[in-house]
Amino acid sequence: MAENYLYIYNNLINYTRNKDLYKNLNRDDTFSDRLTLFLLHFSFFLKNFKNDDNKKILQEIYDFNFRQLELSIREIGYGDQSINKKMKNYINLFHSMISEIHFWDTLSRSEKTKKFSIFLSDFHNIDDLLDYFDEFNLNLSKKTLNSYLKSVSNP
Repeated sequence: MAENYLYIYNNLINYTRNKDLYKNLNRDDTFSDRLTLFLLHFSFFLKNFKNDDNKKILQEIYDFNFRQLELSIREIGYGDQSINKKMKNYINLFHSMISEIHFWDTLSRSEKTKKFSIFLSDFHNIDDLLDYFDEFNLNLSKKTLNSYLKSVSNP
């Protein structure tokens, strides 16, 4: 089953690698920027597929993705003590993202912009990102979790 979770993780990474996401950043993107966008993608993913039937599998995907992130942080060269601190910060960031986008579909554009500004303060034109994530959210809503588990979905 972990192979199926790897498909999901790799798809989220591929979405995050989209160069257009970084065009409104007035500097080179960093690991932290990419991680923030990864976590936003993952937040929308979980939001769309959250229901009682998927609860167990989404928890497994959550655990798998955060294990993969921890491995990535280790590869960068952080020590055990800083990894624990960084992972705690990233998990807290992720949970605040989940909280902020929970009612995404009912929010006005200005409310969405305000919520994104919390996480993307270094991005200057949030409207482009807002359009992108609205489209991403819509595309997720048209698919089933099973479609992500059974195959590699194209970003």
